[in-house]
Amino acid sequence: MASAKEIQTRIKSIEDTMKITNAMYMISSSKMKRAKKVLSETIPYFYALQGEISRILRHVPDVSHPFFDLRPDVAPDERKIGIIVITGDKGMAGAYNHNAIKKAEELMSGPGQYRLLVLGMVGRMYFAKKNVQMDESYPYTVQKPTLHQARVLAERMLDDFSDGTFDEVHIVFSELSNAVTVETRADQILPLKKSHFDMSKIPVDLYHEEIAMRPSPEIVLSHVIPNYLTGLIYGALVESYASENNARMMAMEASTNNAKDMLRELGIAYNRARQAAITQEITEVIGGAKAQKRK
Repeated sequence: MASAKEIQTRIKSIEDTMKITNAMYMISSSKMKRAKKVLSETIPYFYALQGEISRILRHVPDVSHPFFDLRPDVAPDERKIGIIVITGDKGMAGAYNHNAIKKAEELMSGPGQYRLLVLGMVGRMYFAKKNVQMDESYPYTVQKPTLHQARVLAERMLDDFSDGTFDEVHIVFSELSNAVTVETRADQILPLKKSHFDMSKIPVDLYHEEIAMRPSPEIVLSHVIPNYLTGLIYGALVESYASENNARMMAMEASTNNAKDMLRELGIAYNRARQAAITQEITEVIGGAKAQKRK
């Protein structure tokens, strides 16, 4: 059995650690709530853009646009595929980073030539050790995502898709399904698919209001799609940021609860060690008194 002094030292260490985990829980909670608030305030605009694309396709279903080009002539093994992977800049967030990395590796197991654009230090360090081909030119952190970051990334992906650097672009991110569940998703963001805009669900006899698109539907789409893609990427960045902090909240809460359990057990062990020491002292005093009496 450890001595009472050793147990006291360990109790003090655990109490100090518990203060840190509890503080990290509070910080992550604040960050997550702020991220969800920002997302709820901005995402309706991008849903409106999605609705406008659906509206254009409803009126001109046969419209042709480069961003809808599926490039069927490119063989699966020869398709150049870019993957945006959103991870965290630090750990202590449960399985958050692991799940994002695992989803990216599952995506890369299919046919094609892959190139990653990894956001977050954890993902960069992992894939660097795996010698995976990565693009290191995106300088931003994943903390406090902004529309500017999303717009820069969206413009970069559109340029790479237009000039043939990529035939497909996917994004791997985490979505906060509810207060305790984080879902890791892999969505294709380029080329766009008309089926994603719910064209099949529109009744044939639906009234089509008259709209004018000047100078042409193609040019209108060329202005709307970049903003729509910016919204998709921004939503993924904010969702991942909220998911990371939610995962860290849960991890810190579990750590704090474990620390409380350990303190409870150590408190019992300390009391036992102290009682054993007192009993030992009493035994020694009694033994000394008997020895003196015999003399």
